Amino acid sequence: MTTVRIDPQGPLAGAVAPPADKSVSHRAALLAGMSTRPVRILNYLDAADTNSTLAAVEALGAEVRRDGEAIVVRGVGLRGTRDPGRPIDVGNAGTLMRLLPGWLAAQEGRSFVLDGDASIRRRPVDRVAVPLAEMGAQIAPTDGRFPPVTVTGVPLHGITYVLPVASAQVKSCVLLAGLLAEGETTVVEPEPSRDHTERMLTLAGVPVRRSGDRVTVGRIDELAFPEQFVVPADPSSAAFWQAAAAIVPGSRIVVEHCGVNRTRTGFIEILRRMGGVVDGELEPALAGDEIASGEPVSDLVTTHAPLRGTIVEAHEVPAAIDELPLVGLLGCFAEGETIVRGAQELRVKESDRVTAVVTALNALGGDAEATPDGFIVRGTGGLRGGRMASGGDHRMAMLGAIAGLASRDGVEIDGMDAAAVSYPGFLHDLARLR
Repeated sequence: MTTVRIDPQGPLAGAVAPPADKSVSHRAALLAGMSTRPVRILNYLDAADTNSTLAAVEALGAEVRRDGEAIVVRGVGLRGTRDPGRPIDVGNAGTLMRLLPGWLAAQEGRSFVLDGDASIRRRPVDRVAVPLAEMGAQIAPTDGRFPPVTVTGVPLHGITYVLPVASAQVKSCVLLAGLLAEGETTVVEPEPSRDHTERMLTLAGVPVRRSGDRVTVGRIDELAFPEQFVVPADPSSAAFWQAAAAIVPGSRIVVEHCGVNRTRTGFIEILRRMGGVVDGELEPALAGDEIASGEPVSDLVTTHAPLRGTIVEAHEVPAAIDELPLVGLLGCFAEGETIVRGAQELRVKESDRVTAVVTALNALGGDAEATPDGFIVRGTGGLRGGRMASGGDHRMAMLGAIAGLASRDGVEIDGMDAAAVSYPGFLHDLARLR
């Protein structure tokens, strides 16, 4: 475990190209593995989580190789997985743990065990096990809820599944299973969640029907993922620089070629509502490389501005789920209270992020309070600084670093190495902006 101290800094300035989108990278590797022709993936995220996905598809029989700056995956087709003969190690990748069973559940005559690190073993998978079981799947989590998970491939049938909580991971798992199930499969969302899977399935030739809050797919024989796919920059990683520019006086940071999918821009909209200045077009028309990913991108410029508290309601949570801890950090520097509601999903991330963010902010001199479905932060005009632990959570590690930049006395982060899960070059980019 690495301890890093981040001291307060003057104005931050410059341009940064965040790493590739983690959510899109996971899905690109999986869908390439489910195809039969070779797929070149450009700008694939080279990080612990997404490398676990490459290793998983390779264990299932796909060929994975690096070709210059590209990852080339020659998949095994929808139904051609092999028995790896050992547990598939997902590492710390919750997305992989929740999406992969959707594909494996229909691999008839084969059985698979999915396992991971100590953190992943604390993250429940019952929310994917329940709909898969309704489709006829044989899926056995440990103690009915947790990894390791055993998936035995059997014939599946389509269902209509109403998500109890908006979740792109659960939705994606059910849709992937629907590609191999008899009949049609429909997912009904209480609120819109990330739609990367639907966009990428459409690119792969799958008839995806969206009608209001319902997404429907049917059984197909073959997945024709594009021969070349470009992953955009990750808006969740970009959010750390946007938060830094907003709370460090005099700052101006340009985030280049950032994904601005409408289901991922919730943090930007919240920041703007708090008084933050973020210039750039959200969800522009596709052009150039974006055609090869189905994802819109834009350059975004964030400059420092006085902030005011806000209330984040449940319907806003899916589009900002990974950035909500940063909303708490912004709340420390804002006038008035910042309240996040309907965010119980935060409690089953890499850590219980409700507890983690409240504990961290209070340790650094903030005034934060946990609630059953979120938190309340009372603006104090800033943070004193101090010491906090990442708890092995990459986003908490990076939040600590951003807090250090704007604090009075600096912040020591125990477990800063956790940032490598999604942003291996985080400290390097931080040094460039000082």
